[in-house]
Amino acid sequence: MVKVERSFPAPASLEVEAKKPSGSYSEQDVVEQLKKDFHDKCYICEIKNLQDPQVEHRLPHKNGKYPDRKFDWNNLFWACGHCNNVKNQGKYDEGIIDCCREDPEAQIIFRLKNGSVDIIARNQEDSKAVLTASLVWEVFNKKNTGMRVLKSEMRFQELNKEMNVLYDNLEKIKTKPESKVVLRTLKALLRRESPFAAFKRNYIRENAEQFPQLLQYIL
Repeated sequence: MVKVERSFPAPASLEVEAKKPSGSYSEQDVVEQLKKDFHDKCYICEIKNLQDPQVEHRLPHKNGKYPDRKFDWNNLFWACGHCNNVKNQGKYDEGIIDCCREDPEAQIIFRLKNGSVDIIARNQEDSKAVLTASLVWEVFNKKNTGMRVLKSEMRFQELNKEMNVLYDNLEKIKTKPESKVVLRTLKALLRRESPFAAFKRNYIRENAEQFPQLLQYIL
C-alpha cells in the first residue's frame, strides 16, 4: 500500500446517482477515474492490471445504513476482488489507513523476508496502522478456503517475481554504478505506480548504505 493522489473534481455521475433510489456508485466515469488515479493497481495488495477490479468502499455503507458513504468520492477505492473480499470483515469497518490522505509507508513496514510476507506497523500503539498491516498480511496469507489459497499464493508469487527483478537490477548497479540504463530501470521499479512498490521501496530504505544513490527515487 502506497500513497495515492486522488484527482478532483469527483466524477459527475456520483451526484446524479446519489439522488436515485437505487443509484450506482460505479458508473463509467467513476471506474475510469479510479483506474487512472490508482494506476490500475489494487490499493491493498498492489497487484497491477486488475482482471477483477471493484469499486471498494474504505468505510462500508452497510446497505444504506451510512448513505453518505456510498457516493462519497473520498470513500471510493480501486481494489481487486480478492482484497475486497478479505477486507469484508467487521474488524476492518472503521479503521484502515486512507492512502489518499496518509502515507502508508510512513506508518507500516512492508517486507518480503525469508520467503514470507512480513507486514508490521512502525508504531504498535497506532491502531489504524496495526489494523492496516493486518489486512495487507491477510491478503497474502489468508487460506481458509480453496479459492483464497489460490489467490493468496498467486499474489505471493507475483510479489516474488517483482522483487527478483529488483534484486537482479541491484546486482547490476553494483557492478555498473554509472549505468544510465540500469538506473532508469530502477527508477521505474521504485515508482509508487509500479506493482508492489511498498515492498521494493522498503527494501531500498533498509539497505540504504549499499544503495545511497537510489534514495532519491523513494522520496
